[in-house]
Amino acid sequence: MIKFKKLGLNEDILSMLKIQGITEPTPVQEQSIQLIKDGSDVIAEAQTGTGKTLAFLLPMFDNMSADINTIQGLIVTPTRELAIQITSEAKKLAEGKNLNILAAYGGKDIGVQLKKLKGNIHLVIATPGRLIDHLRRGTVQLDKLRTLVLDEADQMLLMGFKNDIEDIIEKTPKNRQTLCFSATMGSDVKKMAYKYMNDPKEVIIKKEQTTLKNIKQFLIETTDRRKQEDLCKVLDEDNPFMAIIFCRTKRRVDDLEMALYKKGYNCKKLHSDITQSKREKIMKEFKNCDIQYLIATDVAARGLDINGVSHVYNYDIPETAEGYIHRIGRTGRAGEEGYTYLFAAPKDKFILDSIEKKIKGEIPRKIL
Repeated sequence: MIKFKKLGLNEDILSMLKIQGITEPTPVQEQSIQLIKDGSDVIAEAQTGTGKTLAFLLPMFDNMSADINTIQGLIVTPTRELAIQITSEAKKLAEGKNLNILAAYGGKDIGVQLKKLKGNIHLVIATPGRLIDHLRRGTVQLDKLRTLVLDEADQMLLMGFKNDIEDIIEKTPKNRQTLCFSATMGSDVKKMAYKYMNDPKEVIIKKEQTTLKNIKQFLIETTDRRKQEDLCKVLDEDNPFMAIIFCRTKRRVDDLEMALYKKGYNCKKLHSDITQSKREKIMKEFKNCDIQYLIATDVAARGLDINGVSHVYNYDIPETAEGYIHRIGRTGRAGEEGYTYLFAAPKDKFILDSIEKKIKGEIPRKIL
């Protein structure tokens, strides 16, 4: 706790961290917290699973006051799952400070959200679409906002939320603090960040290949026709504790889930066409190990931090090498060993070459 104390966090926050067993700040937390507490605008780049969420939540809670009856903090994030995950972290910290949090995302009953907004809300955690909806209805006022966080900014731009984000920013005070957190900081993200930020401080946590050191990677050379059969062979051989199977599209997720379910595998699918209540139920079941295989798209699984995932299966090759790193980073966490399989057809050679170039090595081939 000494390092957290050195970052100037108050005793309430420190005791909440202690209860949760969090004793050492991660590099992104160590470099960001003091800057944010001091009121600086911050652009932070760090890989998934490095503690970005607490890096902005801790100083925000430290700076917020339960006595001020306005929305003081706003966190905008690309997916419902991430909004749920951040809300869960925020609620643990809020217990000691009497701060009220509203999670505003699509699929959740807007009537309930509107009713809650009539109360005293200090922090809003929202997806862009639902927040725009509230702003148009006049049910959310951001005129007294102190801190705006753009979380997973790269993904928000990739998903086409640029105009929504700009509309949201226009509704906030010019003197607000702006924090931009992302796993990758491309030119589009930087361009947008610098347009709306005031002399931002950059925190860049070097991408370490050590994130892959606990992960044993394998490549299965296959064909589209044979892929499903090869996947089943590997699943039967591994019988993993908890696994995520990635497909490229919602349709592919639907088809694979139906095929595996018919073969008797304990699996459920996760993508954006599934109702919000069902998605929350599925995530809860998966975290509780009631489901062995979660079959998902990249967007649905973006940023999800689930302990205990022992295997990741890339049923469809990701579109980019960066996407591959994101996917396999779901396993091999907290010092545990993880296993990943990439199923590649001859047509995938170009992307496969870029992946192997990115990880600086050839993925070992596994013969079935």
